[in-house]
Amino acid sequence: MIPRGRLASICLALITLAACGGRQSALNPQGPEALRLTQLGWLLFALGAGILVLVVLATAVAVRGPDRLRTLLASARTVIWAGVVFPVTTLTLLLGYGIWLTRGGGIALDDPAALRVTVVGEQWWWRVVYQHRGTAVATANEIRIPVGRPLLFVLTSADVIHSFWVPNLGGKVDMIPGRTTHLRLRADQPGVFRGQCAEYCGGSHALMALEVISLSEPEFESWLEDQARPAAEPATTEARRGQELFVAAGCGGCHTVRGTPATGTVGPDLTHLGSRRSVGLDTLPMTEANIRRFIRDGQHVKPGNPMPPFRIFSQADLGAIAAYLAGLQ
Repeated sequence: MIPRGRLASICLALITLAACGGRQSALNPQGPEALRLTQLGWLLFALGAGILVLVVLATAVAVRGPDRLRTLLASARTVIWAGVVFPVTTLTLLLGYGIWLTRGGGIALDDPAALRVTVVGEQWWWRVVYQHRGTAVATANEIRIPVGRPLLFVLTSADVIHSFWVPNLGGKVDMIPGRTTHLRLRADQPGVFRGQCAEYCGGSHALMALEVISLSEPEFESWLEDQARPAAEPATTEARRGQELFVAAGCGGCHTVRGTPATGTVGPDLTHLGSRRSVGLDTLPMTEANIRRFIRDGQHVKPGNPMPPFRIFSQADLGAIAAYLAGLQ
């Protein structure tokens, strides 16, 4: 029978190792930039563990070791070599290795093969813009990318400092109001990777997540072609009534639905809302019920977001609007 103390240690180790995988882990690299950072991270872990062992041994010697070793440990030569020469040499070598290892992550802003994606951080969501045949195609909170193709993210902020970070694909880069920063990434295989704002940006900072979905090149081109089209016409009587309510309530003052009178730019573009995986930025799955919930009680879903609760609608009205928005594929 395993002793209770050892069982607890095993469970703790398993929990720790479980955090090393998954779709939001820097230790599960899915691209070349992330792989380089992971290699550097494991080196740091190994050096840290080795130095910890040396410190523990030195402490044990200082407390209970033979007088000869304790005298040697307290000598000026030991202090100089272990306290000055060793850390300076180790940190210098580590800095040089880190610079050499990450040298391949340089950004070529004029690379014609790179897909440029503009991402604007806002409290508390992500505005994502692609260029397709000379037209800006906007979406929100999801970034779809082609596998194997270099990506150049053009990053900025509309309000406060945010930080763009998709751990499986690479390191984080700050998004600073009034400045433009860049990040070069690449996904080596299809998948769904979770990102996060890595700089505290206000009350709902913890809910400012996003998904990066990597697709094959044909799938990506097909998706982008669909996103460039105007909004689909409502397919049912209920959805048509929902569109009328959407326009009459002034929702188009904040949101764009291309091909309709809604041309607002304050909030996310809703032209193809129904094709996204979530409502309210990775907070709720994309269902009509969750659309209704966000319209009526969005402050409970994401406290502090700029959209006020719309409690003027009856349940039937909410259902009609949700049917309209969910049909925007």
